[in-house]
Amino acid sequence: MYTTVMAWQQTLLYRDGTLERVLEPGRHRYDDKRCTLIVVDMRPRLLTVSGQELLTRDGLALRVSYAVNWQVTDPEQFTTGAQYPEQVLYAAVQDAARRAVAGHTLDDLVADRGLLVGDLVEITTAVTGLGVRVDGVTARDLMLPGELRRAALETVLAKERGRADLERARAEAAALRSLANTARLLEEHPALLRLRTLQVAATPGAQVVLDPRERA
Repeated sequence: MYTTVMAWQQTLLYRDGTLERVLEPGRHRYDDKRCTLIVVDMRPRLLTVSGQELLTRDGLALRVSYAVNWQVTDPEQFTTGAQYPEQVLYAAVQDAARRAVAGHTLDDLVADRGLLVGDLVEITTAVTGLGVRVDGVTARDLMLPGELRRAALETVLAKERGRADLERARAEAAALRSLANTARLLEEHPALLRLRTLQVAATPGAQVVLDPRERA
């Protein structure tokens, strides 16, 4: 009987329960009565470690999810090293993340998301013998408890209100300075006021009310 191994695969050929050889990509003949084939996908994979509840150094609980980029490097070890190698990798990421988060305060973790990820060497060591390579671990989502989210929102709103009040005060101060400069200029040069009055009077539809004392 024949089997075809794709370019992204390697296939373990077991004869009478014993590994005989690893089939590389191509077409191969085998005895289906005595042989068993185990196909291993060698392409890069993505493992999602869903929201983990972790405690920070200052005793606050966070929920963090992770994405792990990994791939099989040794199909024989991957098949025989553990019954469920992905579960071993999953647990290794969990343990590394717990230790990483426990070593830092909430403020540190929020400021630098890279601190949420455990030591890659530690994770790699934990999966030694499984025939896999871990290429990277990233923290995808950081979820704060409800009370902390509300407190953070209130802090942001307070900062924005303060910024708006400051801008309003600056605008008012600038307007007052402009009025004060205009008043000083008119006081020093009374003729400017008369010229401005004539300009306004020349505008269609404009009404100018003169001070009787000016006519006198």
